[in-house]
Amino acid sequence: MNYATIKKTDIANGPGVRVSLFVSGCSHHCEGCFNAEAWDYHYGQPFTKEVEEEIVSALSLPYITGLTLLGGEPFDPKNQPHLLPLLRRVRRELPDKTIWCFTGYTLEDDLMTDKLGIPEITHEMLSLIDVLVDGEFVLAQKDIQLRFRGSSNQRVINLRKTEANGGKVVWWKDEIY
Repeated sequence: MNYATIKKTDIANGPGVRVSLFVSGCSHHCEGCFNAEAWDYHYGQPFTKEVEEEIVSALSLPYITGLTLLGGEPFDPKNQPHLLPLLRRVRRELPDKTIWCFTGYTLEDDLMTDKLGIPEITHEMLSLIDVLVDGEFVLAQKDIQLRFRGSSNQRVINLRKTEANGGKVVWWKDEIY
């Protein structure tokens, strides 16, 4: 897997100050995408153990709230096996940090089904993520006033509360973690 960039002090992609990993590779190709260069799976740099160390080190700073995954497409079947070890490690070593993920897939129609890659990996990734921003960016529904999403069809889902609610989607409402 390649990644497009890492932002170590990101305040735009989740609450607080976050470390954001922008992965490469996306098949959605949303019209008006802000990061179209990351559609290419070969764009950017290889995601290595050294890069993982850099991310974990940046996350360990006390003022960092958590990790955000976006792209490209983190849930692309080609990217999932490379991201799962990072998510496991963050949960294990930094359990007080929140994990957010932006995806063009939808929770019920794509991620909770067996449509993507290896379902066990997809489901484990979901179990490690606190908040999921789902749905493709739709240019006709673009709204710059929305918090943490670009178009009104996208949802900001609290996965912890959704799981506790038997899978019925619970929107994230500025909860403090």
